[in-house]
Amino acid sequence: MPAEKCHAFPAIYAGFVTGVTVTGDSYHCGSSLTLINQNVMESATQPSCYYCEFRPDRLFCDMPVDALQLLDTVKSLAIHPKGSVLFAEGRPARGIFVLCDGRAKLSICSETGKRLMLRIAGPGEVLGLGAAMSGTPYEISAELLDTSQVMFIRRKDLLKFLRDHSDLCIRVVQMLSQDLHAAYERVRSIGLARTRRPRAAQAD
Repeated sequence: MPAEKCHAFPAIYAGFVTGVTVTGDSYHCGSSLTLINQNVMESATQPSCYYCEFRPDRLFCDMPVDALQLLDTVKSLAIHPKGSVLFAEGRPARGIFVLCDGRAKLSICSETGKRLMLRIAGPGEVLGLGAAMSGTPYEISAELLDTSQVMFIRRKDLLKFLRDHSDLCIRVVQMLSQDLHAAYERVRSIGLARTRRPRAAQAD
């Protein structure tokens, strides 16, 4: 069966656009990044996270009132359209993204130049945390699967926020540990899948 025809889509993030070529569930990694002067997002209202009904169930968001008040001063909310790329693998980590709602596809570029999907992130998840904390480029790319409200916190504001509220650092450690555990499980599943294929072939 012939391969699907590739097409390019705009990956929009904080005033930047990059072209990425897509084929099915994997796509070829683009490397160009061009600054544009275009308003591509609908601004969201800036309500306090204190009033969010989902806050008690979300590890990052369920924090003391004084911390929430400070968070309100450093966060920005925006509604991103479906298909927007919040951040791209290899780009400098400018901050973290919290999915208030909607889903995001997390992917990584393979050695052959194809982008492989790792998993789907859901509401309440913090994206780009590891890179923002370490000051290294984003390890993965995040593309929205739905039109979503997303909270963004700049790296320097995040680090200051955590210095002012050091009690919240344990939550960051928990989230990073969860990401690491999930990565181990993905590697395990991939390894098991590869070891099972030869046996299946022999059975045929």
